Amino acid sequence: MNLRRRTTALLSVAGLTSGLLLTAPQPASAANLIKNPGFETAGAGDMPYCWEKSGWGDNDFTFTTTADAHTGSKAMKVELTRRVDGDRKALITESAACAPVVTPGKQYDLGLWYKTTTPDAAITLFRHDTTAGWQYWTDLKTLDLAGDWTEATVRTPEVPAGTDRISWGVSVYGTGSATTDDYTMDQVPDPVLPPECTGTAEQCANGKWDVLPTQNPVRSMHSVVLPGGKVLLIAGSGNDESMFEAGTFTSAVYDPANGSYKIIPTPKDMFCAGHVQLQDGRVLVMSGNKGYPTADGRIGYQGYKDSYIFDPETETYTKTNDMNDGHWYPSATILGNGDVISFGGLREDSTGSVAAELFSEAEQQWQPLWKVNQTWSYWGLYPSMILMQDGRLFYSGSHVFGNNIPGTGSAIYDYGANTTTQVPGLRNKDERDQSASVLLPPAQDQKVLTLGGGNIDSNPEANRLTDIIDLKQPNPSYVAGPPIPQGTVDMGNGPVPQTGNQGKMYVSAVLLPDGKVLETGGALHNRANPVYETSIFDPASETFDPVAVDPEARGYHSSAFLLPDGRVMTTGDNPGNGTWNHDVSVYSPPYLFKGPRPQITSVIDTEWNYGDTQRITVDRPIAKAELIRPAAVTHSSDPNQRFVDLPLSVDGNNVDLNVTSNPNLAPPGWYMLFAVDANGVPSVAKWVHLQGPQALKATDASAHVHDFADAPKGKVAGPGKKRVSQKVSPTVSGCDRHYGSINVCVPTDFPAEVKKTTAARCEWLKANDYGRLKVNGKDDPLNLDRNRDGIACGKGDVKRG
Repeated sequence: MNLRRRTTALLSVAGLTSGLLLTAPQPASAANLIKNPGFETAGAGDMPYCWEKSGWGDNDFTFTTTADAHTGSKAMKVELTRRVDGDRKALITESAACAPVVTPGKQYDLGLWYKTTTPDAAITLFRHDTTAGWQYWTDLKTLDLAGDWTEATVRTPEVPAGTDRISWGVSVYGTGSATTDDYTMDQVPDPVLPPECTGTAEQCANGKWDVLPTQNPVRSMHSVVLPGGKVLLIAGSGNDESMFEAGTFTSAVYDPANGSYKIIPTPKDMFCAGHVQLQDGRVLVMSGNKGYPTADGRIGYQGYKDSYIFDPETETYTKTNDMNDGHWYPSATILGNGDVISFGGLREDSTGSVAAELFSEAEQQWQPLWKVNQTWSYWGLYPSMILMQDGRLFYSGSHVFGNNIPGTGSAIYDYGANTTTQVPGLRNKDERDQSASVLLPPAQDQKVLTLGGGNIDSNPEANRLTDIIDLKQPNPSYVAGPPIPQGTVDMGNGPVPQTGNQGKMYVSAVLLPDGKVLETGGALHNRANPVYETSIFDPASETFDPVAVDPEARGYHSSAFLLPDGRVMTTGDNPGNGTWNHDVSVYSPPYLFKGPRPQITSVIDTEWNYGDTQRITVDRPIAKAELIRPAAVTHSSDPNQRFVDLPLSVDGNNVDLNVTSNPNLAPPGWYMLFAVDANGVPSVAKWVHLQGPQALKATDASAHVHDFADAPKGKVAGPGKKRVSQKVSPTVSGCDRHYGSINVCVPTDFPAEVKKTTAARCEWLKANDYGRLKVNGKDDPLNLDRNRDGIACGKGDVKRG
């Protein structure tokens, strides 16, 4: 068999494919599922019975059945004396006679005794899929250096559907040796205690929404959860031209502990900026609004070059050096080395920026253009660029304002090679405007879900589409997911049930600590017709479960994000008539009504390094633990949101957590650490800081990377011709500026069901509360001022329509 192909898929020495379900510390089955666990029975060749050689890459190695055993007379020694890449491992033979039979949905305790002379050794699992055959599954635990015989134990994730057998062993991926003996594998007993409902039956099934008594004092469209749990809410001018003209730019810090807001002096109009948490917890804010469109619509929004850092300790902004270009609506993705890369947005002259920007973590400044690899491509506005586990970027196809990029609408970008490979399968690519994309739990699975969307330019009814891609596959392609459940939509006369294919744009998607995804909010059209629907997506079953609905409209400029206590907060709504919803909602998911919450009673160390084993204590048995990166969300987009599973080793109430050695899976920074019990009930999060300078400075930072997404069939392109910018229509926001004030959005294209008559258009504007609309200048492209009195949709206009 092709050993390299057998290892194509995931990387991560602490990888996982689904949540570890660790129930009460009851004994597992006494039957060891491993045949020849101590290598005592000889095989037909030079390997013991039911064991085989495996591995890949450029390295020199030996496999030795040695007499230096833990028990009995034999053990297995795997040694690398030279390594360029790859690994070697002794695995249970992948055959029906030798590979242990497993049951989907169950978990297994794995154990072995070992000695090592290298820190680069890990327990590696493969699984047999009844359709696809043998394939790499995950790595569970890095083995510490050990000169004497040492026991290692770990619990597997739940066995995926379609899997009937597994094989496993120890991978050596650095120079040195690992000697192993006395393997054990036992099935974990099923949990026995069902949850007790502590709320109403409705709350236990669907959760509960509360509208907070205190309103958000600023028109915030950017929400960043800070280390410690406070929330930075950035408004800038808040899409209000009068604020812009007055130089009134605002931010606020919200404290969930007491419900208070603190207004923060804000130096520039950060309306529609980009933002991301740096490794030390400070927030990098890039670009923003230099100028609103002109009243005649000939000049659009303009982005400035300024950049700032917000310090959560002092709650102040400090200016950095300038970016090379303006970027109104830029992307912002933190990389595994702590650098930040940014694409897209609008320049100072309202054209589209084709400049890639790189903020250096080491230098704490934006790099000059000549130091940054350039595609010279226009990636659009808020393109969703998700860091993959090998350091490449996956452009999911979620973006803002109008059509997607040319081609398939989705791509893998390799910064080092400076190549872009188109990825197929994204349906209706030009109707994914303000869809949401999320790296599904756990990050080790490398699956991305894209939900909903519409199109500002053509303004069709938003769709219900979801598409899922597995980036572990050698030739990844989106496949159709289940449709978003339908709710109600307000067409101007109160909510009515959605019909046909009506879905929503302005979708919010939030990772939950039980390993599921909350999706909520949205609207049917461009800044109009709010949709009231909330559901929870289960990545394991790929199904939606409709739950309680946010009572507030959450369309354009809304945000939703996870709080450290496990609740979800939602803010904002900015419909086309220019109004703003200052009400704040908080959702308590069903897991908060399923009995007492587990508690993390101590965290031995809050400073974590890659590849660490970190110990916590809990007040009772837990099912799994994970790191969730805090939100930095705007316009349905948070490409840095991720959920990283932590494999467990358990001794009573002491739990050892195995931290991934791969910074691309969990980029450096502050994370919320949750412990979750067997019923999916999470603890309140503890904050831990993951940095690991040793791992980041290693000469071989990709030390155990299994290839994946390594044979995409899409079109591959290198950098294009060097150019200054991309021409972009000044109506990029889908608004006709000939009518009303600048923060009022009369659609350039009305919904398809609205007839192209003055009367029908004016009726729609009235139903959506647009009020009095002054005509700017002499042009009337939508024919709304028939009597030429300078007021659109006046009595004389409608009567003559």
